[in-house]
Parts: sequence; C-alpha cells; structure tokens
Amino acid sequence: MKLHAICDSQGRPVSLFVSAGQVSDYIGAAALLDSLPRVEWLLGDRGYDADWFSDALKDKGIQACIPGRKPRTKTVTYDKRRHKRRNRIEIMFGRLKDWRRVATRYDRCPKVFLSAIALAAIILFWL
Repeated sequence: MKLHAICDSQGRPVSLFVSAGQVSDYIGAAALLDSLPRVEWLLGDRGYDADWFSDALKDKGIQACIPGRKPRTKTVTYDKRRHKRRNRIEIMFGRLKDWRRVATRYDRCPKVFLSAIALAAIILFWL
C-alpha cells in the first residue's frame, strides 16, 4: 500500500489517501485533487510530474513546484529553492513510520491501515 498526503506549510497532514503499492502516483494525485485547499503553491516529488496534473493545478490557481521525471524529453522549470522545503513532508512521513504498525504495514485491509495512519497523524501532529 502507498500513502499519499496533502500537508500544510508546517508539514502536518491535512488529507490522506492510500492506494495499492503497484499503482502509479498519478492515481493518488487524481484522488487528492478535489480535496486540495486554497493555496498558492504545491510542492511534490517527481512521481507527480504529469502535464494533466500541472494543468489541473493551474486551473485551480495553484502553481506547481514539481521537478520533471528523468526520462522526460521536455524539461520542466520549477523553483529549486522553494522545492527544498519539501523536506518537511519527508519528515512527516518519517515520523509516521516511527509507529511500528504504520512502518511494517501489518494491516491487510486498506481501511484499517488508513485508520492506523490517521490515528498516528492525529496524535503526532494535532494533539
């Protein structure tokens, strides 16, 4: 299972989505697109680099800061200084994985796994 998250500027998760492990990141991007809050910028990793996703963000008035994938022929320009702030998101994923149940993925059912992640996120970031 793969976890997709929308975080605020402080690295706290706002919205979570779990997809199958072998599924592309585009599925998570499409699922979380409707739940995006009103923001100026969206920081993402290379897995979310797609023309349709950038266009959808532009339609919502959000500027994308997503580097291009390696095999991409057309280069993508992005703000490298701003993209360095993505470490807050990686720190959030690392803190969630401090919980053994989340890190080892004991739960076979996606609903139970997402519930464990939500419980960990609430305790770690919101209480």
